[in-house]
Amino acid sequence: MVSCSIFKNTVLFSLVMLVSCNSVKSQVASRKLKEEPTAKRQKAGVNHQANILTGADNIWDYRKLLANKKIGVVTNQTGIVISRVKTNFDSNPGQYDLREKRDTMHLIDFLLSKKFSVRKIYAPEHGFRGTADAGEHIKDGKDTTTGLPIISLYGNNKKPKPEQLAGIDVLVFDLQDVGVRFYTYISTLHYVMEACAENNIPLIVLDRPNPNGSIVDGPTLEKEHTSFVGMHPIPVLHGMTIGEYAQMINGEKWLKDGAQCRLTVIPCTDYKRDMPYSLPVKPSPNLPNDQAINLYASLCLFEGTNVSMGRGTSKQFQVYGSPYLPKTGFSFTPMPNEGAKEPPYNGVTCYGEDLTKASKVKRLELKWLMKAYSETRDKSKFFIPFFTKLTGNTKLQQQIEEGKSEAEIRKTWEPGLSAFRQMRKKYLIYSE
Repeated sequence: MVSCSIFKNTVLFSLVMLVSCNSVKSQVASRKLKEEPTAKRQKAGVNHQANILTGADNIWDYRKLLANKKIGVVTNQTGIVISRVKTNFDSNPGQYDLREKRDTMHLIDFLLSKKFSVRKIYAPEHGFRGTADAGEHIKDGKDTTTGLPIISLYGNNKKPKPEQLAGIDVLVFDLQDVGVRFYTYISTLHYVMEACAENNIPLIVLDRPNPNGSIVDGPTLEKEHTSFVGMHPIPVLHGMTIGEYAQMINGEKWLKDGAQCRLTVIPCTDYKRDMPYSLPVKPSPNLPNDQAINLYASLCLFEGTNVSMGRGTSKQFQVYGSPYLPKTGFSFTPMPNEGAKEPPYNGVTCYGEDLTKASKVKRLELKWLMKAYSETRDKSKFFIPFFTKLTGNTKLQQQIEEGKSEAEIRKTWEPGLSAFRQMRKKYLIYSE
């Protein structure tokens, strides 16, 4: 059950969303800046992305929650803050000059500069600096800039252990998600929430826009195919921010034994989910630009086949090909690079298609997957078991092998999508 209360004074709006389950509440704190009306800014041609403040930027909404606390932070290279936002807490909160260049700094450095007591860093897949390969083992370490200990939440240690949370009063979660079920930052979120619930530690999620925020599409995961690349019964593209998703995890009792996390979400301001949003930094090594992020969900399905989607090139998730597809006018040869030290087909020429200039997709596209399957020489070797984990069911592979049309396949997704959209409404913070 979700209840909302809105409190208003001369400069401050606070939106508090309470998700109650077993007397535990999830909170959403929100505030609007003193700015010109949206219509006026549109007429003036203002870049709307320049007006967005992320949860991390909205320090006035969470500073009191961190005061005099020993803080742990779950973050990576995406945890950045606008450093020119005024942070004199006694002056007008949230005012800054939108015309100024938006210099940024890392959340860790920002919190330390404001004398908050950050004690530990917890890093997801790809590590704190975001340079490790997908699936690469990451060791615990120490941040060379601050000297803070870094605890890896990947590999055999996906959930913080009690001893790793010792001495922590509150956890802050700040990771940039891309709105796709098998992008593992939401799986890390699940385990962090579970650990917080079990150890009675409050969690503050600093929200960030979803660059695929208006897309809800794809097959819904079936429980028997749960894995780290798919932990919940949701479609491939869920169309939620990570803050909204945290509320859903709590509200749907997806944590172990139905546990509840003491959750507070700090939302973005001046953001709507249908706004184009270009990420200021790469969310992971193989998502180098907006095109890759937009095509990621569709082309990542190739990870469950014998087709490369460009790892080991400069066009990751913007091309696809393999040695087993017909020789065409486009080819690429994967070589080791950042994020792919041993790429599939290392040094082997792959033939396929260049999608770097393809139109932006607004759904989970199957046409490239289906085309590659139809053109591959030995279809019996096209799919590998990982495909089932990515899709969350066995149906899609069967449907493609049986020669079903894309329209026929999409029709089978509708019951799951309809149920998910209805459930999703309860947890949305931002307008559609």
